[in-house]
Amino acid sequence: MPNKTIYVADKDLPLYTRAQELAGGNLSKAISTALKRYVDAEEGRLEGYEEITVPVGPGTGRKRQRQRFTGVKLGEWVRSDSNKAEIYRVYRSRSGKFVIHTEKTPDFVHETSETGWRKLLGFGEQSFAMNYGDATLEVVETLEDLKAKIPAELYQMVAATAEAPPVQDLDI
Repeated sequence: MPNKTIYVADKDLPLYTRAQELAGGNLSKAISTALKRYVDAEEGRLEGYEEITVPVGPGTGRKRQRQRFTGVKLGEWVRSDSNKAEIYRVYRSRSGKFVIHTEKTPDFVHETSETGWRKLLGFGEQSFAMNYGDATLEVVETLEDLKAKIPAELYQMVAATAEAPPVQDLDI
């Protein structure tokens, strides 16, 4: 196997040492993993894709799991009422699959016997209730598979743009 020499600045030595520890003592493995991720991200960026990170799972905030992929957003659709919202986002991944990210905000209920400005100011007996929201990520292979998973209005938007290239080179 060929050897390559990497010169490391003194100030970066702690970073390389930590990478080697995390890679089980194999610095070459750590560098190759980082370079693979870098090349993949840069090639995707040059093709018009971006790195997308979305929350997945129950609840809200930092405790939620995050999932990351390279893609381009094709459309977004929101349905809401006075208590909650449901948000659908559809992406095309770099491999050509469709990624559906669905978020459901927490249900919120506010009850009071008051009306008008007295209700808005919180006078009288008040009751509040809410649950935790939820987010999911699903990957499908084809437009036909996608159609059954998202609202019809969003599907029409996505289908109209799904076949277009993410970047169109103009010779101007």
